[in-house]
Amino acid sequence: MEPRMGVSQNRIELLQIADAVAREKVIERDTVLIAMEEAIQKAARSKYGAENLIRAEIDRSTGEIRLFRCLEVKEGIENEATEISLPDAQRRNPEAQLGDIIAEPLPPIDFGRIAAQTAKQVIVQKVREAERERQYGEYKDRIGEIVNGIVKRVEYGNVTVDLGRAEAVIRRDELLPRETFRQGDRVRAYIYDVRREPRGPQIFLSRTHPRYMAKLFAQEVPEVYDGIIEIKSVARDPGSRAKIAVMSNDSGIDPVGACVGMRGSRVQAVVNELQGEKIDIIQWSPDEATFIVNALAPAEVTKVVLDEDSHRVEVVVPDDQLSLAIGRRGQNVRLASQLTTWDIDVLTEAEESERRQEEFRQRSKMFMDTLDVDETIAQLLVTEGFSKVEEIADAEIRELANIEGFDEDVGSELQARAQTYIEKRNAELNDERLSLGVTDEVAAVDGMTPQMLVTLGKNGVKTLDDLGDLAGDELIEMLPEAGLSADEANTIIMAARAHWFEDAPAEGASA
Repeated sequence: MEPRMGVSQNRIELLQIADAVAREKVIERDTVLIAMEEAIQKAARSKYGAENLIRAEIDRSTGEIRLFRCLEVKEGIENEATEISLPDAQRRNPEAQLGDIIAEPLPPIDFGRIAAQTAKQVIVQKVREAERERQYGEYKDRIGEIVNGIVKRVEYGNVTVDLGRAEAVIRRDELLPRETFRQGDRVRAYIYDVRREPRGPQIFLSRTHPRYMAKLFAQEVPEVYDGIIEIKSVARDPGSRAKIAVMSNDSGIDPVGACVGMRGSRVQAVVNELQGEKIDIIQWSPDEATFIVNALAPAEVTKVVLDEDSHRVEVVVPDDQLSLAIGRRGQNVRLASQLTTWDIDVLTEAEESERRQEEFRQRSKMFMDTLDVDETIAQLLVTEGFSKVEEIADAEIRELANIEGFDEDVGSELQARAQTYIEKRNAELNDERLSLGVTDEVAAVDGMTPQMLVTLGKNGVKTLDDLGDLAGDELIEMLPEAGLSADEANTIIMAARAHWFEDAPAEGASA
């Protein structure tokens, strides 16, 4: 009876160990028992021979270990260790068929020291793999959350953080400048990525990510957490300065005031967490120009000129506000640009005035040269908003006659001169186009102007095939003065390629 008691005790102890490991590592009990079965199989193969296919089973209720040698029923036996003939199999089990697996019971084994050590290594490895899988499953859906942890170690500036049920890493470039941590320090950070890697799931944390600041405000400002106030965008120069654009879904709540808090208490809590990073809270606006003006605060803006095609904006500020608008090392305008997603050029009123005057002089001179008129008439045309000879040639006579000091005779004469100049210039450009070898087929493509044809010729584009071989962005780059949009460029190229499809034999036609 005593040996049986000993075996029974060992069986129960095996299940108790599995339960303890499952609890400690927060993984399924069955996962631990499967790892133990694999370990026993490995130890059994080392005793009975590695060529055997051995399976171990642990009874989930009693803890009893059963060993089997698996043999496949085959006609021609090549390996006696893993295969058995049909007659032999039917002697053991009359119902055996070809292709079946016969499980032959094996006597239980006493683990030697080496076998026990091997089994322990397998169990540790399998449990670690299961623990990594559990960590990945738990954290893969938590990207975008803020977590708290304790610094476990610091290596080459990278901080390893113990999150309690997992380990995470804050790389050196995800830490604020001049920020140092020591073992045991508490740290708060943002989960921005969770990846499977060979050594297990890697949880990457950041303290410089723009969304980290947004999440901190959600913790400090109940209206942000409840969705009454929305954080539309964040731009950060980590550890130095940041801008955050907010809007309110409730007209009765001031989003900027709510984020600042009483005597700045709410924003100060975020500033303290980010090592004194100064934060400008900006009122978001659906109107792009208003939003850009707000984003450049604290500088005052007197004028905004948007260029939607190139997504650039020119901002004019008073002369004494230039350094404030640009900021130290361009920081203010850079952050405003990131916040609004527009490229921002800052000009002083004096610079803008000088540039306007220069443009006025150049356009006046151009009209004097092309229309053979005096300075006064040229300046009147520019003042009325005309900037090209083509605009005068295409204008209605009444529009020209309504200019102060002009009448219909003057308007007709100006339009006639503009049309004469354009015809003469186009004839000269057409001769140049022909001398460059640009074909008439290219000239016939819709949307082509004589100047564009000359420029193409100078760039070696002379036939429809040459034009068809270009990509849309290449054509735009080649013809900067034409101001083509992406759609216009692609339409021209597709027109040039049309003959490729006309020349192709019809489908199904014989060669």
